[in-house]
Amino acid sequence: MYAIDRYAWTNRWYRHHPGERLLLAGGGLLLALALPPLTAGPLLCALMAGATVVGARVPARAFLGVMALPAGFLLTSAPFLALSLDLSDGVRLAYSPAGAAAALTVTLRSLGALSCLACLALTTPVAELVPWLRRVGVPAAVVEIALLIYRLIFIFMERALAGQQAQAARQGYSTRRRSLRSLGLLVATLFQRALERARRLEVGLAARGYVGELRVLTPQRRLSPRRLAGIGGLLLAVALGSLLLERALA
Repeated sequence: MYAIDRYAWTNRWYRHHPGERLLLAGGGLLLALALPPLTAGPLLCALMAGATVVGARVPARAFLGVMALPAGFLLTSAPFLALSLDLSDGVRLAYSPAGAAAALTVTLRSLGALSCLACLALTTPVAELVPWLRRVGVPAAVVEIALLIYRLIFIFMERALAGQQAQAARQGYSTRRRSLRSLGLLVATLFQRALERARRLEVGLAARGYVGELRVLTPQRRLSPRRLAGIGGLLLAVALGSLLLERALA
């Protein structure tokens, strides 16, 4: 079991109703889209980090680890938005103040939304999200494909790690030339095994009488009015705080 799944199944909020965590993450996503990003982005990051680490008792390194890769992609790609291509006197890259403002806006808004998704991923197992997706009207085929792909991702990662370790044990990455050759062989092997695994999964589902819907057993839990009110209060505080800060900075 990978770290995200392990924390999703063992965190402090696991026995709470998943709708409460969906309200927190979904409400935060709406605020990230609707509020001024310069103030809402940092506030949402702080709220989701506090809710995940302090509320759900998920280690801070796990939250930062989930945020690290997409945040790194954002921070490395955002500076390019601050550049403009000037063709009036040849080809020349120039600094654009409007582009820099857009880069800052996109980065902060994206980080705020990303923190909401990280909180949901670390506190709610996928198996508990499936029934809710069906209740809100998501087509059953989309839900089933997402569930199967989620499972295949972990199988693919396990095969990739095992293959890389086997190649490393045979000095497959001792030189740059060997590293490129080993990486090519690994990718080709993984592609073939992924297709084989998909075919085996299709045959297995057909043998078990699959008719277009996978049933997932989830425990029945009750919504807590006290926790729902607390989540609503936190989201309202973030909204008011963002608007007040935006007015103060204007």
